[in-house]
Amino acid sequence: MTRLSFAFSLIAVFLPLKAVAGPPAASSVVSALPAANSHEADAAGANTGNASDVTVAAPGLLSALDLANQAGKNKVALNMMWMLLTGFMVMFMSAGFALVETGFTRAKNACHTMSMNLLIYPVAVIAFYYVGFGIMFGGLGPLATLGGYAGLNHEAGITLFGKTFGLAGWHGFGLGRSYDVGLFTLFLFQLVFMDAAVTIPTGAMAERWKFSSFFAYGWFIAAFVYPLYGNWVWGGGWLSALGTNFHLGHGHVDFAGSSVVHMTGGVMALVGAWLLGPRVGKYDEDGNPNVIPGHNIPMAVLGTFVLAFGWFGFNPGSTLAGTDLRIAIVAVNTLLASASGAVVATLWMWLVRSNKPDPGMMCNGMLAGLVAITAPCAYVGPGSALLIGLVSGVLVVEAAFFVERTLKIDDPVGAIAVHGANGLWGCLALGLFADGTYGDGLNGVAGGVKGLLYGDGGQLAAQFIGVATDFIFIGLASLVIFKALDLLIGNRVDRETEIKGLDIPEMGIEAYPGFDTWLTEFGLVNPADGQSDEQKEAAVAGDKA
Repeated sequence: MTRLSFAFSLIAVFLPLKAVAGPPAASSVVSALPAANSHEADAAGANTGNASDVTVAAPGLLSALDLANQAGKNKVALNMMWMLLTGFMVMFMSAGFALVETGFTRAKNACHTMSMNLLIYPVAVIAFYYVGFGIMFGGLGPLATLGGYAGLNHEAGITLFGKTFGLAGWHGFGLGRSYDVGLFTLFLFQLVFMDAAVTIPTGAMAERWKFSSFFAYGWFIAAFVYPLYGNWVWGGGWLSALGTNFHLGHGHVDFAGSSVVHMTGGVMALVGAWLLGPRVGKYDEDGNPNVIPGHNIPMAVLGTFVLAFGWFGFNPGSTLAGTDLRIAIVAVNTLLASASGAVVATLWMWLVRSNKPDPGMMCNGMLAGLVAITAPCAYVGPGSALLIGLVSGVLVVEAAFFVERTLKIDDPVGAIAVHGANGLWGCLALGLFADGTYGDGLNGVAGGVKGLLYGDGGQLAAQFIGVATDFIFIGLASLVIFKALDLLIGNRVDRETEIKGLDIPEMGIEAYPGFDTWLTEFGLVNPADGQSDEQKEAAVAGDKA
């Protein structure tokens, strides 16, 4: 006897059947509903909710189809609620980014840095609503976990050698003028992921990026650049089809965004920081880097905790279903990788690179572990999660030194090392450690996702193709956009503004009003510090006069 027929038998036994005029809609098992649920205060909840709360087709009568429909709606409702709540958590990560970036930079630029982190959110919302969402998900197909909305059904692409390569979605612009609850749920959830990606360069380019250039950048990235690569991985595009087209595992797999979100943001940060050039005073005449300390490490630590909390929405929420019990494994893997990343980065700085446990690297080590586990979190076991975090802890330190000392690129917050290098590592780690226990049917390929160490070298090849495509496409697109903006409005503030601090010249207000005056009055800074040579000479001449 099947479970469904057994359930029908129980209904027939325990509820009095009532004759129904005409043939029943879908089942011969029809029962009279009890009176509407009404009771006194119910402290234990034992009497709250009964059969009368089930939505029925025929008033006063309960059929098996009604029960099945209610069960389906409850499942979809749980999925929607899960995605919305985790989406709200990811949105709150914007506060974490703002705190980390502002804490790692100087007080004279705090208002400017905070403002970039604030404004990128509404700019990205509008751009993604009108253009980006349609490009990224317009060809996704029915929303299986969200009720089956089928309006995202047009993927633009090309056919070569009998194989289809999806390039961009072509429905869903402005949400396709559709009032569908599942569609709106997906939009909100994916929007906040996009916001995380476009926020990342604000840290690497902080303390010298002109606000007008930043403002223009946000529209182009949210509307076109991020959605195109996102479509290729998550929207049914050609990278996701590497499995069906070329038998490379399940295609490029990225569960929650190591490549789509973090590496994309890291590559944009790399190109932008390179084009802007280093901050005044970052390198001496011989090209040796100088330390420019952040003004508030406790603020950065707090931001790190906010981000780590939000990551429990970022990764588990990417099941797109609260009824997918894999969320427990995803959450624990996320936790373990963040812990090992933080511990190993601390020890590496303490024992190998310096003689102190650097709090800044503690923060970036934790974030690096989180970035790295984001792609493989659903496909690996806890031992692999710890190992992935361990590697990320070393990688983030060495990548930061490489960017600063070899590439001579000034990244005030370490965004390139945290998001770029570890986003790449996370995708490759999936290609190594995925154990085949999850992902059956993903991207149209039967069986669970397996990495090289579990018998599928094709998956590692697909992962490599995905990250190489990210680096090339996002790098070139960012280069074009930043170059165009530099020609039209300029990307970098002038030297005098940078030395003075961007808060007053760019934003018209200080983050800490009177802060510089207070420091000067108490003799904690020299009034000439932070001035241009001309300003210093003028101050000396004034003192002599």
